[in-house]
Amino acid sequence: MKLLRNSIITLIAFFAVYVGLGGIYKVELYNLAMDFEAGLSGLEEKSLALPDGEVRYYENQQAGKKPTVLLIHGFAAYKENWLRFARPLKDDFHVIALDLPGHGKSFKNPEYVYSLTNQAKWVNQFLSALGVNKVHIAGNSMGGAISTLFSANYPEKVLSTTLLNPGGIQEYRPELMDYIDRGENPLVVTNAQEFSFLMDFALEQKPFVPWPITEVLAERASSLAELHHKVRQDTLPERGKAFEPVLHKVQSPTLIVWGKQDRICDYRNAEIFDRYIANSKVAILDGVGHAPMVEIPNESAAMLIEHIKAGVSIATVE
Repeated sequence: MKLLRNSIITLIAFFAVYVGLGGIYKVELYNLAMDFEAGLSGLEEKSLALPDGEVRYYENQQAGKKPTVLLIHGFAAYKENWLRFARPLKDDFHVIALDLPGHGKSFKNPEYVYSLTNQAKWVNQFLSALGVNKVHIAGNSMGGAISTLFSANYPEKVLSTTLLNPGGIQEYRPELMDYIDRGENPLVVTNAQEFSFLMDFALEQKPFVPWPITEVLAERASSLAELHHKVRQDTLPERGKAFEPVLHKVQSPTLIVWGKQDRICDYRNAEIFDRYIANSKVAILDGVGHAPMVEIPNESAAMLIEHIKAGVSIATVE
């Protein structure tokens, strides 16, 4: 199946190049590829109107039948990051993967305050509008910080928490800060070359992504660069020492998964999460970078499933 999937996407891309249509229909080809991936995971893209604006999200057909797993992407990312991760979940869970405010296809308002607290409140509004009262929540990077806040502030709604390379804690300095100190931010992309560098910087194990998908992603990231600078600034006051009290409030069983080659959020910060979250376990993954759900989707999904089914029972992997 994996070979068939990659073959189809590759053929689409090369067909576009050879007949000269790639530049004209690249967005259509991107949408076709994403729809194909979503279909394999049993997901359908949907929209929902909230007071702040429209939200776009993926959802499968298990609502009301299976436990809900909510997937929250990171800074300058999008819901499509979870498409392959969601595949092993499709039969046993009601899966939702959303685009956060200011990201993907959800509303973009330069006047909105994109603090971590506001984003956690927004996630609560989203779930309430869907009529979802209990979730297994999982988040990556900034989405991990939002998931932590959600678990802390709405404990009655959280069955378990899974944090993949979460943001929020900054006791150990990542390589990213060397760039930030020079006035650069590799996470905010303004052209295709910077997008390519970001993929190399963030991912230790890069999945095959054919052109024109990469070009569409680069263009979309570039169009949001100014807004994403604001998102980052809005989240800064809640990070570091200010975030530690949040960890004490998390009551749900919590799995902390971290790629050891993460250059954006240093894996050693896992010990801080583990220290302050009462019911937690840590898994450190060698050979993995900032996004386990993208780099090793099947393996990281299996860890989430084990965590949900057996509680916090995963041993640390060094």
